[in-house]
Amino acid sequence: MVYRVSADIGGLEFSIEMGRIAKQADGAAFVSYGDTVVLVAACAAEEAKEGQDFFPLTVDYRENTYAAGKIPGGFFKREGRPTEKEILTSRLIDRPLRPLFPEGFNCETQVIALVLSADKENDPDIMSITGASAATYCSSIPFFNPVGAVRIGLMDGQFVVNPPISKLKESSLNLTVVATEEAIVMVEAGANEISEEQMVEALDFAHGIIRKLIDLQKDLYRQIQPVKREFKAPVLDAAEVEQIGSEYSRKISDALHVKGKLASDAQLDAVRNEIINSIPEEDMDRRALAGKIYHYLMEKIFRDEMLEVKRRPDGRQFNEVRPISAVVSLLPRTHGSALFTRGETQALVTATLGTADDEQRMDTLEGESFKRFMLHYNFPPFSVGEVKPLRGPGRREIGHGALAERSILPIMPSEEAFPYTVRVVSDIMESNGSSSMATVCGGVLALMDAGVPIKSPVAGVAMGLVKEGENYAILTDIAGAEDHYGDMDFKVAGTEKGITGLQMDIKIGGVDKKIMAEALAQAKEGRLHILQKMMECLEASRSEISPFAPRIITIQIPKDKIGGVIGTGGKVIRGIIEQTGVKIDIEDDGKVNIASTDTDSAQRAIRMIEDLVMEAEVGKTYLGTVTRLVDFGAFVEIFPGTEGLLHISEVADFRVQDINSELKVGDQIPVKVISIEPPNKIRLSRKAVLREQAGLPPQEPAPRPPRREHSDRGRPSHRDRDRDRSRPRGTDRGGPPRRNY
Repeated sequence: MVYRVSADIGGLEFSIEMGRIAKQADGAAFVSYGDTVVLVAACAAEEAKEGQDFFPLTVDYRENTYAAGKIPGGFFKREGRPTEKEILTSRLIDRPLRPLFPEGFNCETQVIALVLSADKENDPDIMSITGASAATYCSSIPFFNPVGAVRIGLMDGQFVVNPPISKLKESSLNLTVVATEEAIVMVEAGANEISEEQMVEALDFAHGIIRKLIDLQKDLYRQIQPVKREFKAPVLDAAEVEQIGSEYSRKISDALHVKGKLASDAQLDAVRNEIINSIPEEDMDRRALAGKIYHYLMEKIFRDEMLEVKRRPDGRQFNEVRPISAVVSLLPRTHGSALFTRGETQALVTATLGTADDEQRMDTLEGESFKRFMLHYNFPPFSVGEVKPLRGPGRREIGHGALAERSILPIMPSEEAFPYTVRVVSDIMESNGSSSMATVCGGVLALMDAGVPIKSPVAGVAMGLVKEGENYAILTDIAGAEDHYGDMDFKVAGTEKGITGLQMDIKIGGVDKKIMAEALAQAKEGRLHILQKMMECLEASRSEISPFAPRIITIQIPKDKIGGVIGTGGKVIRGIIEQTGVKIDIEDDGKVNIASTDTDSAQRAIRMIEDLVMEAEVGKTYLGTVTRLVDFGAFVEIFPGTEGLLHISEVADFRVQDINSELKVGDQIPVKVISIEPPNKIRLSRKAVLREQAGLPPQEPAPRPPRREHSDRGRPSHRDRDRDRSRPRGTDRGGPPRRNY
């Protein structure tokens, strides 16, 4: 049987259908919005693997190119490894769903979202989150709290629900919100310096729309009436908890408050080993239970001290930022570099300037596009004192890099103001809380060090939350333990004016509007403090870019001259590049970017291009080169690719009988443009230049011959006719021989 529900969301029908496709999955939702269709299927193993003490959830989102009527490019004509967009969307689905599964449910679970149709206006990522919720909620999997997702834009001062992809560039806000019926569970945003108050309004507006999506899923649940599998959360033995707690709680607390991450971790490991070693080796079950009790006690002690004693592990106030230091120009041959350290988190960030050739080509369902600003984040294992093989970037690295890139992008200069492709790379040297926000701070300093004229500096800070009932604590600049044992990881980046990037993940049922507003206000306070420390290191962008970076000079040429600069098969432009060693990029509007680390080479290339596109001007004198001689004159090249006719009568200030007696091919002579006739016939005069050089006035035109006398009948007299016959043919009275050409 097929079940279907729908509702109007943002002016379009949003529908969820189950029971038609993928019926052997535990749950499969066929989601439609506009002409975009996504199938999301969920399956869970019946039993957890023996000894597994974590929840193995896997989320995969894939975009089939056939959905947009495209065939994959490249040699292999099928979809390959996940793209960056697919990885980020997989994370977008995973993050809100994971904490809503019941504690202790450790059966392997997989959610797969497949894009089946794409209308290139309605992004399937938002649909996939709601579809994943419907697929798990309306199935036998023990998932009991559905979520909905919506994207909010801000255009002309009005919030827009799920703005079309083509309109997002016009929006000053790109906000993704995921929520249950009661509270918000995940937020991700890029913004153009949005105020904290506007952000809270947008979140509240989004939650109202999401409640419609929750109602759809509950209606679907009532129709299907799925039978949920039995599941009981494991319960720790109360007597064992009491016994271990009474003996080791104080030691755990003391270890938590040891200064320094490595020292604290070592002390905690020692306490854990002491607890486990107190139990005989042959009693493996009790030893395993003791390890779980240790983690339970550590979390409980951390939370109790935070809420009851108001004490953070490192002794800071709840709104206090760890010590900050920053250094720029650390690496001599990079275009820009910065070492940003906050507490025990350290990022070494570099900025590299490139040309249009270095832009990243993006081939997505929406079509081809290009990125001229890229930020890449690396997390080597030594940053946390671990030994692991180095591999390509994982989902976490891609996600952290995307957040930092989204936070910095709004303050990057326009292409017209700064025609460079810019790549920022952040290598994390140490990590103990919020390396992505350290990347934002270090990245901005590296850009300023590289001479990138950013609009305004951006700083980022990570906020935390510990909440039990109505009692809660909001923490500024969380460290590793506060992230691990707390209830919220809320990263906020922005300028003095407002927010540019935001990401929030919740480990509990959600947070309400009041807590969100408080967290944003406290984040602003921390962000302004960090900005001040950054400005103490480097107050503004350097006035000059690195001497090792390419200089890009932009000139404008007429559109109809583009072909002449490029030449047949690119022959002309390749010749310029070979002679000068520069990079040249010509756009369709006639804008030409010349890039070179050698200023002289760039100027040579500019002169060569200007010569190619130069246009003759009437009355202007040029030093031309004679290219060929004809009976009636000479053709003279006044600049590369442009010739004019120098008539024999304009060669000298006297009558020239033979052009070869005055000029030869290859001569360089000064000539003046006396007229330009359509389509582009240029008439030249050497005589005019010679008269000017001699200080003589321009030659007066020859007087017209006198009017002939005629007989009374209007015909020439016999005397006139005889006189005309006596003149050589092709001559005229008082003038040089006439020539036809």
